[in-house]
Formats: sequence, C-alpha cells, structure tokens
Amino acid sequence: MKYYLIAGEASGDLHGANLMKALKKQDNDTQFRFFGGDLMQEQGGTLVKHYKDMAFMGFVEVLLNLSTVLKNISFCKQDVFSYKPDVLILIDFPGFNLKIADFAKKNNIKVFYYISPKVWAWNQKRVLKIKKVVDRMFCIFPFEVDFYKKWGMDVDYVGNPLLDAIHDFKENPDFRASHQLEGKKIVALLPGSRKQELNYLLPTMISVVDQFPKYQFVIAGAPNFSKDDYETYMQGRNLPVVFGETYDLLSNSEAAIVTSGTATLETALFKIPEVVVYKGNPISIGIAKLLVKIGFISLVNLIVNREIVKELIQEDCNTQKLGEELSKILSGTGREQMLADYEELMEKMGKPGASEKTAQLMIKYLS
Repeated sequence: MKYYLIAGEASGDLHGANLMKALKKQDNDTQFRFFGGDLMQEQGGTLVKHYKDMAFMGFVEVLLNLSTVLKNISFCKQDVFSYKPDVLILIDFPGFNLKIADFAKKNNIKVFYYISPKVWAWNQKRVLKIKKVVDRMFCIFPFEVDFYKKWGMDVDYVGNPLLDAIHDFKENPDFRASHQLEGKKIVALLPGSRKQELNYLLPTMISVVDQFPKYQFVIAGAPNFSKDDYETYMQGRNLPVVFGETYDLLSNSEAAIVTSGTATLETALFKIPEVVVYKGNPISIGIAKLLVKIGFISLVNLIVNREIVKELIQEDCNTQKLGEELSKILSGTGREQMLADYEELMEKMGKPGASEKTAQLMIKYLS
C-alpha cells in the first residue's frame, strides 16, 4: 500500500519511524512518502521535506513565519494529491496537519491520525473539526479515550510509542569514553529542537553550571543544529554536545534539565530526575495562558494528574530557581521522592507495543 506520513518535529520523526518499521513487518508492499526527518528516512521511501524547515512554535513565531508556513501547506497539498496514497497518516503537529486532513478528506483520501492533537488542552471544539476530517484516531494517552468519548467520538488507544523506543534501545557501553565523559557525574541538558528554544532556554540552562562544580553538564544536540550553533550560547564554557545519542546520554546521567515536550516523558521513563523548563515570546505565552485549560505543561505531570516534576515557566525559569530545583533532585529526599513517583507513572503508561498495535489496526481498517 501507498502511505503518506506527515511529522513536523523531532518527536514525530521518532514515532513515525517506529510506525513505518511496524507497517513494513505487516505489509510486504509498503511505499512511503513523507514529511519528517532522518529517522523516518532510515526506514526507506521518499523524504519530501525535513521537519527542520517546518517547526515554528508559538503564536507570534507562526505569524512571523506565516509566508513559509503557507507555502509548506500549499506544497504539501499538491504533493499528497499527486501521490494519491491509500492513506494519509498524520502525526501530531495539528496546526499544519488538520489543514492537510481537510484537503485530503475533500479529495476522498482516507485520513488516519496517529498521536492526537492536544485538543484536551485548549480549543476543545477542534474535536468537531477532527470528527469531520479524520477517519480513525489512534491515541497514546489513556485519558484521551474518555475525552473523545465526551464529544461522541470513538478512538483507538494503542499505548505510548515511547515505550517501544526505550524498550528497543541498546546502550552503548563506550558512550562515556568516546565523549571523554569519564569521572564526574553527568547532568543532561535537553534544550529542544527549535531555534527559538535554544534562544530562550539554553542560556538559562548553562547559567547554573558554575553552581555545581562536582558535575559535568552535557548538551543533547538536535540533528538540525551544529556544534557551532550551541557554542554561541556557552558564555565562554566548553560544554560537550552529543548528537544522535540522547538516550545514551540520559541513561548515563544523574539528573536532567529538560525543555517541556516529549523529552520530559522520555527522561522520566529512563527514571532520571528532572527539572522541566519553558520560556518563550511573552505575547505567545500570554495568549497560551488565556487559552490553555490544563494545570501542567509537562507530560509527566499530566499523565499522573499531579506535580511529580517541577515546572519552571517564563519568569520562574531563571538561574536562581533552576539552581535550587536542580540541587533538590541531585541528592536527598527530593530525589528519592521523584524516583518513587516515577513508579506511579510507569504503572499508568503500561507496556510497550504501541507501534505494532497501531500498524495492525491501520492495516485492518484499510482492508
């Protein structure tokens, strides 16, 4: 079958790649064309556009890059129409993907949505649009099933694909030696994969380094950046930057400072104590605060519905508070409590197998 997938950021690239791998096991004649990244490209098929050319987050940022966004949408519509896939598989990235879903539906192309847009967080009436333009929704959080049911929509809960990725991960025993990281315990810095996240967050992350001389801080580099991009923010320090080995970095770390997003959940699943941070354009954050209907920004806290990891947002994301929170999770009762709370998270997350289950269901619905 011909599959057209659209992922617009690093996490979508990961989940898209795992889904493609699972589809290949169950469909001997897979043909892939996609918007995505390096991981999806490794699974074969044709990469049409890389997510690094698409990832704009925040109301102001989207407006400033509106011309590029509109060109990408127009190009994608034309490409989907020309390819005529058996199914269009959308992966999160709702601002872009729901527009493509609408177009596909009008052109009689079947639409599957893998990893629900966070409609439960804000503008819940978008569910009405989803019901019209999406044929099947595959959700990765258990609370999403009840949410959609309230809106009269039947969805499939498939489990969380991060469990698949972490389950399949094989640690590199030479990781520390290959990056000259032997000796001090490691604090991982995960600043995200968007330029604006580096701008707003990396300087604050790096500003606490001098408070912890017994630890070495290591940056998880995103594939769309170079070492030079990170050195711009290092304030004269020479911090190691590790590309393409974030899971190895986490598995060798004592703690982490993580930008809000999928990485917060990945870090918790590795049972690494973390501080979650987020900072952005003040106007975008102000609008978000008016619209968002949830009490937390990190997936860890959302899943257990209480604060397990500390969230430092906007003004609270500063050197003093970040240093205080990091100190709490490096040793003592704060660290012990977070590790104990992670067990509750693991129980709610369930077992691996989301990618395989999703692929099975997709092929079932297509046939």
